[in-house]
Amino acid sequence: MGRAAGAPARRRAAAPARPSGRGPVARPGASATLDRVDELLREESTWVEQVWSRLAPAGPPDLIGSQVGDLPTWLHALLAGGGKRIRPQMCHWGFVASGGALGSRCHDHVVRAAAALETLHLFALVHDDVMDQSAERRGRASAHVVASEAFRRGGGHGEADRFGENIAVLLGDLAHCEADRMVHPLPSEMRDYWYELNLELIVGQRADLTGAAARRTDLAHAESVAALKSGSYTIERPLQLGALAAGADPGQRAALATFGWHLGRAFAWRDDVLGVWGDHQVTGKPSGDDLREGKTTLIWVLGAERLTGGAAAAMERVGTPAARPEDVPLMQEALVEAGIRQELEDRIAEELAVAEDVLTDAPLTPDGVDGLRATARAIAWRDV
Repeated sequence: MGRAAGAPARRRAAAPARPSGRGPVARPGASATLDRVDELLREESTWVEQVWSRLAPAGPPDLIGSQVGDLPTWLHALLAGGGKRIRPQMCHWGFVASGGALGSRCHDHVVRAAAALETLHLFALVHDDVMDQSAERRGRASAHVVASEAFRRGGGHGEADRFGENIAVLLGDLAHCEADRMVHPLPSEMRDYWYELNLELIVGQRADLTGAAARRTDLAHAESVAALKSGSYTIERPLQLGALAAGADPGQRAALATFGWHLGRAFAWRDDVLGVWGDHQVTGKPSGDDLREGKTTLIWVLGAERLTGGAAAAMERVGTPAARPEDVPLMQEALVEAGIRQELEDRIAEELAVAEDVLTDAPLTPDGVDGLRATARAIAWRDV
């Protein structure tokens, strides 16, 4: 999504207080929704596995069965095995901030939308790892790597890597199918919004892939991709799904849209920072992956403008057969020396401050505002 109508212009602002410590995003007061999301995911897991068992050939699947079980078992282990639940949190606080009552029929809609979002996110991660050839996710081998290794150990016939990618694509497809099933009972307005969210995510991924292949270095493209495949589907649209469930009025939806647009930018830029300088032991992904792949992020755009000499040459090589092992560490250091990491931190602080300003005197509930503020700070300053 583009910038919300009436969104304040970017400005210099003092950073809100940064929480101490490291670890997953805090979940202030959202347990009333998150616990029910986990319960619904377990219920859906049982249903899918029952239907799958009637349809699939008898016995465990060849090659992968001894490692991860069949696809539904594997999918539901991944859903239960981690994640920060940022999108369900955004759903929750959009609902509460719009005056929604916990425990109501409308709250049931929020739980269902939030569970679907978490499942859609897993679809996106599995497919993204295939497209980017990422070997790790959340500190474990990516799905396509797991399947490829199972193929090799089992002496499979054909090409191991291709097999792994194919199985991972099917795993992601199953996640998308399950997410759509959870959304099916929702009111039509929420379903329509859901399908637009899905389309937007796919548009963003396409732009990411084609932009990287074309070596795009323009700011407009980088900001568009960040909004489409990161900030919007993580922050702004989940907020709006919660607001729709609560029957929010236009003023409430407008306030949440503007808040979400600015926090979405902060979220996307924190992702950029972690993708270049994140601690592998904390993020669960190799440091510098975004540079290695030549992703058109804000960091890449600023680096194309400022880096010279050996670092600029490294930028030309990464993502091509000419890439060298020392290219990524060289670029990481040069980007810091050029002030780009600090600029990203400043931009994150500015967007967070503007997002918090939007909440002042907004037509939202006090509990919702408090939750949005606390969650926004945890998101902007996260280490994972």
